[in-house]
Amino acid sequence: MDHLLYIAMSGAKENMNGIAVRANNLANTGTVGFKADFEQARAMQAFGAGLPTRVFSLTEQPGQNFDAGAIIITERELDVAIQGDGWLAVQAPDGNEAYTRSGNLQISAQGMLETATGLPVMGDDGPIQLPVPLAKVEIAQDGTISVLPQGAPADAIVPAGRIKLVRPANSEMEKGNDGLFRRKDGQIAEADVDVSLLKGAIESSNVNAVGEMTYMISLQRQFELQVKMMKSAEEMDRQQNQLLRIIG
Repeated sequence: MDHLLYIAMSGAKENMNGIAVRANNLANTGTVGFKADFEQARAMQAFGAGLPTRVFSLTEQPGQNFDAGAIIITERELDVAIQGDGWLAVQAPDGNEAYTRSGNLQISAQGMLETATGLPVMGDDGPIQLPVPLAKVEIAQDGTISVLPQGAPADAIVPAGRIKLVRPANSEMEKGNDGLFRRKDGQIAEADVDVSLLKGAIESSNVNAVGEMTYMISLQRQFELQVKMMKSAEEMDRQQNQLLRIIG
């Protein structure tokens, strides 16, 4: 009974972890540039004193769905979407460089170009700062930013920096708890001039809400099955004790 209970217990735990992952995906259906997470678990042999007769479920390093989300045309001058593969470089809260496909940008009161969540966008020489106040901002396909200072003639538009665009292989990327992507080896990705932007547009989340709901229902049924197995183990253990008392 001990073996059955251990397998069912660890299986139920991983089912709950999977439900949490799928619920997080559903919660981010409307998040710009969000990449859906996968949950994964496998059977592992439990080693210790005595013979290795037990197995348990173990969570493996989760992966992400790197498929591009749908492109939504906004015609907003600070909205950009990456065409094809590639990432925008941003400065993470820890001060290091990280990567995202969330292209709904904004300009802070201090002139910093930021993501919608307030992360500074990186340029060739660090975070991009623009001369405010501005009458107009244009972002070119290669990430070059041109600005027209407020009060300046219409033909006085000048370049003010360029967004750092990178394209490391998806297999080299991993997602952090903050939702940002980084290279697995911890290195900084080099700028790639072949990555291009579509201005006046954003990339939506690639979460398939119907698919996520289907996965959640399946995981919930698996969890119920694991609980029934634990109850069965308890019942068999009770009957075994009754039999032993009769024999004794």
